[in-house]
Amino acid sequence: MIQIRDERATDVAAREHLLDVCFGEARFTKTCERLREGRFPAEGLALVVEMDGRLVATVRLWHVDAGGIPALMLGPIAVEPGLHGLGIGHKLMRAVLARAASLGHRAVILVGDAPYYARFGFTRERVGTLSLPGPYAPERFLALDLVPGALDGATGMVRATGQVVASAPPAEAFRVAA
Repeated sequence: MIQIRDERATDVAAREHLLDVCFGEARFTKTCERLREGRFPAEGLALVVEMDGRLVATVRLWHVDAGGIPALMLGPIAVEPGLHGLGIGHKLMRAVLARAASLGHRAVILVGDAPYYARFGFTRERVGTLSLPGPYAPERFLALDLVPGALDGATGMVRATGQVVASAPPAEAFRVAA
């Protein structure tokens, strides 16, 4: 049985290990990582999946300014590789998007696999003329209006706006030896 719950401070090591397993070293070089770096995730929007007492999936949403419009950026989402295909990621995505909508957020952007995220309503079209501050594959830059029309008129560069961590340790400080 799985339990979707809020991330806790005690989940950091397990979360970082899962992200290492799923994404490896390359995760620290991505443009979206630069938007998250040194910031807290949006309040109430860092969720994990626990199964048999262990963390097996994680997702976080982050505050951004999407060309003059407040939005959230999703990422990363990760599910333990041996559990792919069981619907855990799907349930986690549905839960975090429902939570974001219930908290009054209006739009979510991400960089990811378009066919996977299309099932949740993400499209390239809703990105409009937005861009990211660094290299990314434009066909993977997607958005979802939680409120219809939320991203209408969004144009320009996406930038981080979330709460800054007072003294953010480097990402390597969260790494766990395998």
